[in-house]
Amino acid sequence: MTIHTETAGLRPAAAVPQIDRNILIQWGITAITALLVVLPLLPVFYQAFLDRPLYDAAADFTLANFGRLLTPEFGAVIGNTAWFAVGATIIAQLLGIIGAILVGRTDLPGRTFFGEMLLWPLFISHLVMAFGWFTMYGPSGYVTLLVQNIVGVMPWDLYTVTGMAVVAGVAQAPLAYLYCIASASAADPNLEDAARSAGASPWTVLRRITLPLMRPAIIYGTIMNFVIAIEMLSIPLVFGGPVQIDLFTTYLYHQVFMNATPDYPLVAAASFFLLVIVLLLMMLQGRLMRNAGRFVTVGGKASRPRRFPLGRWRWVAFAGLLFYVVFGIVIVLGGLAVRSVTVLLTPLMPIWDLFTWANYEMIAGYEVYVRSIRNTILISVIGGALGTLLITFIALVATRSEFPFKRQLEYLAISPRAIPGIIAGIGIFYAMSLFPPLGWLRNTIWLLIIAYIMRYLPTGFGAVAPALSQISADLDRSARTVGADWWRTSRSILLSLLKPAMFSCFALLFIHFLKEYVTAVFLFAPGSEVIGTTMLQFWIQGDNGPVSALATIQILITVVFVYVARKALGVRIYG
Repeated sequence: MTIHTETAGLRPAAAVPQIDRNILIQWGITAITALLVVLPLLPVFYQAFLDRPLYDAAADFTLANFGRLLTPEFGAVIGNTAWFAVGATIIAQLLGIIGAILVGRTDLPGRTFFGEMLLWPLFISHLVMAFGWFTMYGPSGYVTLLVQNIVGVMPWDLYTVTGMAVVAGVAQAPLAYLYCIASASAADPNLEDAARSAGASPWTVLRRITLPLMRPAIIYGTIMNFVIAIEMLSIPLVFGGPVQIDLFTTYLYHQVFMNATPDYPLVAAASFFLLVIVLLLMMLQGRLMRNAGRFVTVGGKASRPRRFPLGRWRWVAFAGLLFYVVFGIVIVLGGLAVRSVTVLLTPLMPIWDLFTWANYEMIAGYEVYVRSIRNTILISVIGGALGTLLITFIALVATRSEFPFKRQLEYLAISPRAIPGIIAGIGIFYAMSLFPPLGWLRNTIWLLIIAYIMRYLPTGFGAVAPALSQISADLDRSARTVGADWWRTSRSILLSLLKPAMFSCFALLFIHFLKEYVTAVFLFAPGSEVIGTTMLQFWIQGDNGPVSALATIQILITVVFVYVARKALGVRIYG
């Protein structure tokens, strides 16, 4: 007798659905990335349309905050920012392009030395550079007083928008140099040789062939330097603050920290305005770079560009570049080191008569100052490691998986490039009020680590993704043929091959985290101080000696790390 399961009330057991760990990991990475990027922006957008602080239950929707920006005061802020950004960008680009051509394409003496020195300011924070310029070229600066004693008048004034633009332009020139040097060094010489064979002079070749081929690098550097100038805080704060010259970033800073009751709706509206400007500039950059492929001249055939002979201008060019290196880098950073071991720095008295260790003893004698150094190192190490791990997983999902939203994930990873550090700090500050469960992060370095990782996702992604694209996809396919899934392939094969790129990513993040201060200004609290915020507090109090000592400590940490990373580990640290 046959018993049918249906009549007996029995059915075949349903298969238990299996959770695909690959999909789970990929969605998890995407969710973490989305939270990091979106979380700081939502509170800014929300607060910009409220008439009261977002934590106030009586807050109502309004557009009046944007109308409040339409004042002569804010108009002056916009004008100052535009003049500052344009001036700084022009100076930075001219110095950077000239330096790249001289080092990369001419027979300039000492090219190796200049190639190294021109990059070093990239490793130093703008805050340290600003204090260095103040110490040496400010109204009471050592070089200023020395020149004034000789000529009888004040030789320059950095407490103007133009003066600040000069400081920022000289400090940002290495970035323009970095973008242009690779383009200048790698161009196919055939076009230049053809022009020479037609009778063109070296100057004509440079003007009609070499510079046009560098156009993508010049455009990219110009927009990046302009964006950095707009979001720069340190130089406008150090030189504009004492004379009440406000730029966009210092306007936001003063609205939060210099008012008894911060006007959060107005700050959010201004932040929203700044973010829109930066996003438009990033879109312009993408549009201008869309046809950059027509400037490609490097093919598979190995070739080396011929260096332009400078002739009688050889040593003139050497002297000009040496002048920039000495007065724009060496004296600025060296002056901080000297000031850190003196009571004051003046040409009117011998330095050895003013020698003291009191500035370092003061820092070592107070736990809060020691803690700021310790926190900075911990954030750089822990944050760099966690950031490298997250960025590596993002790159694996975005470039080596079948995840359906991998392209959107890549856009998320590079989008923080358009989020100024000051907005990231303000946004996360607001998020603490909007999302109470995040309150436990207050007064901890973990809040700064999260903010820093979000801020520099594009930097790390730019170090890992290109290296991953150089690894043949055949390795993935071979692993799949023996039954390995995406996660097993990534963990066993790709991560092993990515170790050099991951070291480079960690080094980049370490340097950026070490010198970051803008994001931390709005987030630090007792217990989570960093070197940058402590230097700002010393400067506000007029304690220039401890400022110089902390800046020197930060420079020394940077020098040691860069030396070890480059010489011992062979890591490339140029982002």
